[in-house]
Amino acid sequence: MAPLFLYLYLFLSSSLAFAFAGHDYGQALSHSILFFEAQRSGYLPSTQRVTWRGDSGLLDGKSSGVGDGNTDHYCWQRPEDMTTDRRAYKIDVNNPGSDLAGETAAAMAAASVVFRHSNPSYSNELLTHAKQLFEFADKYRGKYDGSITLARKYYQSFSGYDDELLWAAAWLYQATDDEYYLNYLANNGDSLGGTGWAMTEFSWDVKYAGAQVLAAKFLMQGKAGAHSSVLERYQQKAEYFMCSCLGKGSKNVQRTPGGLLFRQRWNNMQFVTSASFLLTVYSDYLSSSGKGLSCNSGTTSPSELLAFAKSQVDYILGDNPRATSYMVGYGSNYPKQVHHRASSIESIKVDSSFVSCRGGYATWYGREGSDPNLLNGAVVGGPDGYDNFVDERDNYEQTEPATYNNAPLLGVLARLSGGHSGYNQLLPVVVHTPKPKTTKPAPAIPPKSTPVPAESSGLITVQQKITTSWVYKGRTYHRYSTMVTNKSAKTMKDLKVSIEKLYGPLWGLTRNEDSYGFPEWIDSLPAGKSLEFVYIHPATPAEISISSYTLV
Repeated sequence: MAPLFLYLYLFLSSSLAFAFAGHDYGQALSHSILFFEAQRSGYLPSTQRVTWRGDSGLLDGKSSGVGDGNTDHYCWQRPEDMTTDRRAYKIDVNNPGSDLAGETAAAMAAASVVFRHSNPSYSNELLTHAKQLFEFADKYRGKYDGSITLARKYYQSFSGYDDELLWAAAWLYQATDDEYYLNYLANNGDSLGGTGWAMTEFSWDVKYAGAQVLAAKFLMQGKAGAHSSVLERYQQKAEYFMCSCLGKGSKNVQRTPGGLLFRQRWNNMQFVTSASFLLTVYSDYLSSSGKGLSCNSGTTSPSELLAFAKSQVDYILGDNPRATSYMVGYGSNYPKQVHHRASSIESIKVDSSFVSCRGGYATWYGREGSDPNLLNGAVVGGPDGYDNFVDERDNYEQTEPATYNNAPLLGVLARLSGGHSGYNQLLPVVVHTPKPKTTKPAPAIPPKSTPVPAESSGLITVQQKITTSWVYKGRTYHRYSTMVTNKSAKTMKDLKVSIEKLYGPLWGLTRNEDSYGFPEWIDSLPAGKSLEFVYIHPATPAEISISSYTLV
């Protein structure tokens, strides 16, 4: 069987061949930054590169200020034409918001590190406010959506504020080296959940995994002091997250047949980019400390973490069953009908006619065809759990972009574009004296299980169906979904699948010489469960059969 990229080149399109030939991460990074410029509000600077945007939200923070999700969704307008109620809300001692204040403190502390050398005055100002906000968040505790109830419908704080308090303390210790914040992180690790919660998600709402990674960094730097045992428990939870993403933990993150991490149908890509960021960062921490990652299935190298993060980025940029780039403007096959008001309505610089609140829905929302303005760099919600994607403006679950999709991706793209360059992420590093080697008793050898020929048992079924078809250069291509179901009462292992007359790429199985086995993220199929894999080729269904398996 020819290499995968050859099939893509021969049978699909030039965009597919480009995708598997490698990606320009620097270009993707530049595009992603442009997306943030398209999101700007207020008076735009003279250096604005997204020229189809104009000044907007000029009354924000005054008598009318911050957006109301209900009225925002009621209207489909350009930001330059907004007429919705944008009154301001606040948190204070009587209306607390520890999660909001804590997150802002963390952001300001992190930003202070960035500007420390280029703009020391601004850096100090950020750090001062970060400390003030953290003190306020800790002293006056409460969820922000309990004070700003309007936020509950769209951005409810499900995780509460404990994670943001730890997240802020970790960043303040990173920015200041002040032992007060390390003590806070350690002394409150148990009560606030930092050493207890084992996470498979890192998001705008749930910060535990991020705080755990920072705590693990402090430990690897030799900065834990008297708190080593507590920070080790933080690190255990950080590594639980990593192993779960790699498919090597006790509870693994689901993946699509094409290999994309999958958590939920609505805007799944936010979890992909945030997980990829933590994997990339932790890979460099481990490399700098000369350590590996211990998962249930064994030790994993730092390079494997980075390789997996790269695979997720490559999927976003086009290495997927649809050969679709989920970053607008990158590659040749990307979403053209983005669920985004500004990009979907003619620029005010082209047509200055006022677009009314409901008029935008009537004229622009349901309009077929590509957006009049290119929302360069926007990462949309992405495909469903089976790699399916429908590029339609009203399909907001898949075509709506978000700043929190792009934000973590910036760091990964910068790392992939710039490389490691040998920089030690943990300076200064404390090198510990190796412990004496101990000899462990040999593990007991389990009884052998005999593989069962598939044809004789009838316990494993294979079903195929066409899920979509298209014509390219006069030739019809089909995407086939194949479902392998374990109808036995036992767990199936050691799966071997025979595939003949396959003339295109396949996702969701691992190639083993002359047969295929489980994908790398699972090693068994429980009773009653199914495994799906997909392939694309310009012919009738491939001949697929189960060669052998083991029931245990």
